[in-house]
Amino acid sequence: MTTLLLVAAMSLDACGHQRATNSTAKAATSPPSGAALATGGASPYVEPGAGEGAPHYNDNNGYRRAGDMSPAHAKDAQREAERIKPVLERLWEERKWDPATVRTALLRLGYQEDRTGANGERHGGVLSVRAMDSRYQDGHYVTPEGALVGLRVHRDACVTAFVQKTNYQVEANGPFPETGCFEPPYGH
Repeated sequence: MTTLLLVAAMSLDACGHQRATNSTAKAATSPPSGAALATGGASPYVEPGAGEGAPHYNDNNGYRRAGDMSPAHAKDAQREAERIKPVLERLWEERKWDPATVRTALLRLGYQEDRTGANGERHGGVLSVRAMDSRYQDGHYVTPEGALVGLRVHRDACVTAFVQKTNYQVEANGPFPETGCFEPPYGH
């Protein structure tokens, strides 16, 4: 009879580890089972700050991380973001998000359009407005309606924004390694 009570008080989990089944037990004392890892538990290869936890996540997604801004330049970029946001909000409410209309509205704030030479050298200006990046959808590439905005506030500070049919967004951030003030849509 004592053996039967002991068996009733203890049970085995899927890996054969004993754990308490008494309702007064605070937590199971067994380590996580392989089944827990297979159903969404943490990978043993997680690197610190690795987003979804995939191995080499930080290396593979470095191109999508904005650079650091100095505190003073971050304040300047945030101030410019606050100037741009009401303009994009108004355009979005008016359902006007084509690049030409967005560019014209932002140039009225006093920005000069970014100019580059044939070899990519900068010739002045700080504002770039372009069409949305194309996306692969239903077997072919489509370019959604809308405009992307990149404003170079300082060498280390940008305003990155977009306005499209569904929403708009304005952020102050550092430049991206390969694409400057525009968030890269994909890597190579």
